[in-house]
Amino acid sequence: MRTPPALPPQTMSQPDPTPTSAAAEGAAHRADTAPRWTERLHGLGPIIGLVLLCIAGALLNSDFATPENAMNVLTRTAFIGIIAVGMCFVIISGGIDLSVGSMAALIAGSVIMFINWAGPASGSPLMAVVMGAALAVVLGAVFGLAHGLLITKGRIEPFIVTLGTLGIFRAYLTYFADGGALTLDNEFADLYAPVYYGSLLGIPVPVWIFALVAVIGGVILNRTAYGRYVQAIGSNEQVARYAAVDVDRVKILTYALLGVCVGIATLLYVPRLGSASPTTGLLWELEAIAAVIVGGTALKGGAGSITGTVVGAILLSVISNILNLTSIISVYLNAAVQGFVIIIVAFLQRGKR
Repeated sequence: MRTPPALPPQTMSQPDPTPTSAAAEGAAHRADTAPRWTERLHGLGPIIGLVLLCIAGALLNSDFATPENAMNVLTRTAFIGIIAVGMCFVIISGGIDLSVGSMAALIAGSVIMFINWAGPASGSPLMAVVMGAALAVVLGAVFGLAHGLLITKGRIEPFIVTLGTLGIFRAYLTYFADGGALTLDNEFADLYAPVYYGSLLGIPVPVWIFALVAVIGGVILNRTAYGRYVQAIGSNEQVARYAAVDVDRVKILTYALLGVCVGIATLLYVPRLGSASPTTGLLWELEAIAAVIVGGTALKGGAGSITGTVVGAILLSVISNILNLTSIISVYLNAAVQGFVIIIVAFLQRGKR
């Protein structure tokens, strides 16, 4: 008896996974793209704010949009901007420095006393001015190094260390000046003046120095291992230690770097007035911190940019300049405006890391 031929096995049709997979990938791509656009818009915020402020300033006063006023704004920005570049590294690493204004005042006073003494002693006024400028950078580095050692080896919070030195630095300047002012002798003031009042290709010397410091700071932060370590420590210090990062060494270098920036800003500032008093550098720490956080650097550390810091410093100077040129509010409220800016930006950053 013949058996019927075996039928081919029935195969169940499988649903094509392509549409579902494509939909899932599309949703994942959209979810990944949205935060990127948000980050980009957040990064452009300071630039957009600066552009809008400049437009408002030009509308409020025709003198605002002149090349002379632009150079004036950039020159006045240079001091705080240079300090803010160093402050950016400190804040990204998760630290803070409240003493930069007082540090600048003490450095300025020390430089003036040194030049007034070294000029007659060496018989070369020019050499005395050059050595005085170098002394400003050295003192800044030493003061910053002391902060780093106290914070890392002494295990003291940065807030406490720099709050203490804020008073110490300014008290010593007041002591050296006997409650008055330390003044650079006229002979040396004339030699030193081009450092502030001179220009190159029509651009003031302090602006060139500010630009150079900003470029070097950007390269260090984004293109070196040290810069990556600074960001890693600010993001998660414990993880950075597990990754064999020498956290203490990086922190010490970071505060020393800020000190060097304060020294550079001070050597540019001394020839402006040729004197130092207990009010020199007052509230510079507020302006430097405000510039950094307005530029988008996270107060909790771990993220930030030198470009944003530069824009933040210019933005704050533009606000001050507009207040000087208009009568919207009193110029005496400039520090209040900066304080409000810090609080508002901190509020907006409260959920970020």
